[in-house]
Amino acid sequence: MLELRAITAGYERHAPVVRDFSLTVGPGEVVGLLGPSGCGKSTLARVAALLHRPDSGTLLLDGEPVRHWRHRAARAQRTAFGVVFQQPRLAADPRLRLAHLIAEPLYATGRRSEVPDRVTELASAVGLTPDLLTRRPHEVSDGQLQRACLARALVLRPRWLICDEMTAMLDASTGAALVAVVEAYRSTTGAALLAVGHDRTLLNRWCGRTVHWETSCEVPEAS
Repeated sequence: MLELRAITAGYERHAPVVRDFSLTVGPGEVVGLLGPSGCGKSTLARVAALLHRPDSGTLLLDGEPVRHWRHRAARAQRTAFGVVFQQPRLAADPRLRLAHLIAEPLYATGRRSEVPDRVTELASAVGLTPDLLTRRPHEVSDGQLQRACLARALVLRPRWLICDEMTAMLDASTGAALVAVVEAYRSTTGAALLAVGHDRTLLNRWCGRTVHWETSCEVPEAS
C-alpha cells in the first residue's frame, strides 16, 4: 500500500505547490491523477517516488513511514519505484548510450552481472532495435528515447510504477505502445501504477479509478 497523507510540498523560497493532499494506491491498483498543467501533479508524483521531500505530511509504504528521500532513502524503498517522466531529454544523461541508460539502476545497485540479459530483454519489450542501443539521446527521436526511459524504469522490477505524463510528448501510436508495455509488465508482476496526466479520456480508459486534482474526488472508470 502506498499512502500519501496530508502532503504539502514546494520549492525553496516559493509558496507550496501541493497543499494538504492525500492519496492511496493499493497493491496492484491502477490510479489516475487528473489535473491541468501547472497544478502540482508532477511535484506530488516526485514525492510519491521518494524523489522530493515534502514540507509536511506523511508517506507510508506498506505501512512503514518513509523517513528519507532521494539517495538517502532506504534501498528497499527507493528501488521499489520505477518512474517515467514527461520529458525524456531532461530525464536522460546525454552522454550515455541507450544501453547504458537502461542499465543505470543496475550499475547503481551493484547488479552489473544482470546488465546484458536485462538490457536485451527490456529493449525488445519496449521496441528498441539493437542498433538504437548504441546511440546517444541526441541521435534518437523523443519516442525512442522515452522507450529507453521506460525500460530503465522497469529494469529493477519495481512494485510501484509512476508515469508522469508519460505519453504527453509522443504520437498516438507510440503512446499506445508504451501503455501496452506498462500493462504487460503489470499483468506479469502485479505492480501498482500511479498515472499522472491531464488527458481525462486516457486516464479513464487506463485506470481503475481517477482522482481529480482540483476536487480530490474519484471519477468512475469509463465503460
